Amino acid sequence: MKMDDSALHRLLRSAARGNDPEPISAPFGFDTRVVALARATSTVGGNGIARLVRRVALIASAVILVSSAASFRELLATQDITEPGANDYAIADSAIQQEFNQ
Repeated sequence: MKMDDSALHRLLRSAARGNDPEPISAPFGFDTRVVALARATSTVGGNGIARLVRRVALIASAVILVSSAASFRELLATQDITEPGANDYAIADSAIQQEFNQ
């Protein structure tokens, strides 16, 4: 629906003439309810940011623990390979090659 300019100007003029006799204020007791609600939530579980930081720290520590365990396991596996005499397949392979070369 398209309004013509005269109706729009009439609407804007009537809106500009309107005045409020008293300023709008919050309902009675609103500020005390807000403060009481804020205090009730802060004593039980803290605000949402503190809980989020705790969860992130817990998950990060779990990831660090798991990755450290995996790194330590891989370190032990590579030390077994690098020790002299630990690679039995290489010893057996060199013995077989020496037999065929004779």
